[in-house]
Amino acid sequence: MRDYPIEKTRDIGIIAHIDAGKTTVSERVLFYTGVSHKIGEVHTGDTIMDWMEQERERGITITAAAITCFWVPSYAKGDKKFEHRINLIDTPGHIDFTVEVKRSMRVLDGAVVVFDGVAGVEPQSETNWHYADEYKVPRLCFINKLDRVGASFENSFKSILDRLTPNAVAMQIPIGLEANLSGIVDLLKMKAYEFGGKMGEEVIEKEVPENLKAEALKLRHHLIEKIVEHDDALVSQYLEGKEPSLEELKRVLRKAVIENTLVPVFCGSALKNKGVQLVLDAVIDYLPSPLDLPPVKGIDPKTGAELTRKPDDGESFAALAFKVATDPYVGSLTFFRVYSGVVKKGSYILNSSKNSQERVGRIVRLHANDREEVDEVEAGNIAALVGAKDTKTGDTLCDPDKPIILESITFPEPVISMRIDPKTKADQEKMGVALRKLSEEDPTFRVSGDVETGETIISGMGELHLEILVERMKREFTVEANTGRPQVSYKETIKNHAEAEGKYIRQSGGRGQYGHVWIKVKPLPRGKGYEFINAIKGGTIPNEFIPAVQKGVKEALTKGVVSGHQLTDIEVTLFDGSYHEVDSSEAAFKIAGSIALQEAAKNAKPVILEPIMKVQVIVPPDFLGDITGDLSSKRGQINEMSDRGNTKVVDGMVPLSEMFGYATKLRSMSQGRASFTMEFDHYEETPNSVAQLIIEGKK
Repeated sequence: MRDYPIEKTRDIGIIAHIDAGKTTVSERVLFYTGVSHKIGEVHTGDTIMDWMEQERERGITITAAAITCFWVPSYAKGDKKFEHRINLIDTPGHIDFTVEVKRSMRVLDGAVVVFDGVAGVEPQSETNWHYADEYKVPRLCFINKLDRVGASFENSFKSILDRLTPNAVAMQIPIGLEANLSGIVDLLKMKAYEFGGKMGEEVIEKEVPENLKAEALKLRHHLIEKIVEHDDALVSQYLEGKEPSLEELKRVLRKAVIENTLVPVFCGSALKNKGVQLVLDAVIDYLPSPLDLPPVKGIDPKTGAELTRKPDDGESFAALAFKVATDPYVGSLTFFRVYSGVVKKGSYILNSSKNSQERVGRIVRLHANDREEVDEVEAGNIAALVGAKDTKTGDTLCDPDKPIILESITFPEPVISMRIDPKTKADQEKMGVALRKLSEEDPTFRVSGDVETGETIISGMGELHLEILVERMKREFTVEANTGRPQVSYKETIKNHAEAEGKYIRQSGGRGQYGHVWIKVKPLPRGKGYEFINAIKGGTIPNEFIPAVQKGVKEALTKGVVSGHQLTDIEVTLFDGSYHEVDSSEAAFKIAGSIALQEAAKNAKPVILEPIMKVQVIVPPDFLGDITGDLSSKRGQINEMSDRGNTKVVDGMVPLSEMFGYATKLRSMSQGRASFTMEFDHYEETPNSVAQLIIEGKK
């Protein structure tokens, strides 16, 4: 028997730009739901969700933390029959840890997007919003920090409408702003709420203040119009002059939120304990339970046919592993979300992505850094498996008798690399183990060896990302290491079409080697990667040698023809060739494919690509000229300049190679008053002068 019905389960995430207050919101949620008896604060380093030492020291979230809590909506007046289980994931806001957001989005049913009431929509808010769009995650918004100087609900709400979605609807307005923020007006109920008690735990309902009545009624009229548009019966009723009941409005709004056609916007200040309980009520009222969403789709690993699994305990078991973490006490933890069926301790399950069996030894339910042992996990819940051998992020776990492979998770490619060497001989062995474990945890962290120099190269999403991973090696694995200056991950591509022949013929006393292919190459749109097309007709090359040609081509792509960087955005078509009855082999065709690709790339006008970053600088007006001039000198392109309170916001695109050490330079140019954020946007062709420096190894 389930302790909580599936319709009373919510799997939600809290997402936002760095410093919008996600962790502060999460800490209030834990306090009001009774998980914690003391509110932790980011600035004092005692939060539950940010439990890693580096998170507490730096005041930022690095890993997504999962926690289970229970909530009775405040309007239910403590009646336990209205209690719901909320599986909550607090995600990082810094772009370097964007993998944590993306993989969490894949398994969540709903999200609360938090915005800074002064800044409104910021770059990482947009990136996270697009991830939510990609996985069709229903969401609601919370405009936080309305107690700050310069806060504006109106401007922040407008930035959501302009930059994210025209479907946002204001559900509340604040009573006062900045130091005068005293409560919130609920537009649907036309009631005001204040938050009493030492920690705002008492939700006090009042009448709407007279000075806000006219504005509240006007906004309420607009809100109701937006809701009734989604139900034909309510539209007719509304046009006849009858206002639908509160229950009907909430029912239709819930349906629209789940269909992603409306996004409700709430407001308050988590730090000042205002508004969080009403957001929790909204999670219960408007975000979906697993039953509200379509059955999960997958494929049969044997036939490739499409399969579905309903969120039902009676269905066969299917789950997705979305995160692997190394725990100092229990070893490897594999976080998974159960989509259908039940998994029990002591049973055997199939990892259908790897076609290997896993024994379910121990299952734990997560409370950030604490664990609670459970015997089984039902459909719709999130838990972690202790000591899984082969399971990695994105793998499907399922019933061995009814296999299914669910859609995996795609991750962005690393854009920055760094050389790393162990300090002592003793560190050398430990470093290998540490790097392997960290790369298993984080799919955007890659480890490779430079064949020519014998160095170990680590790659990631940014300087902070690599810095924190090196720090984790030191703290968690006691490995001391030296690191080199970060290097940009350049790539190569082609601009023209070309054909080339690849021939590998070796004759010796006995059996020789014979492989012969003709290929065509053509450029693909930026970001498409690599495609291989087999256009062989009439058996000029037997089918069994085609995969070997493909393998040779793929290997040749790893070393470009201009600067030795990886070739990308290229379509390769195998259209002709020949074979020898006796001498042809897979090895010969693999080498022939590799030779042909290198030759074709040389003839197709190869160019070097560099990563371009989306940069946003927030700067006092006095320093605007210096900052924009400096960005232009870095080959930057300024797209937009806007006002935010008393500061200027500069949005632009700048090559990553020009941005090393920018934080220090920006501080000195602005007397420490400017700040910036940066995230990867796309790859772009480098100018000839820069390409020459890259080839010479000077950049």
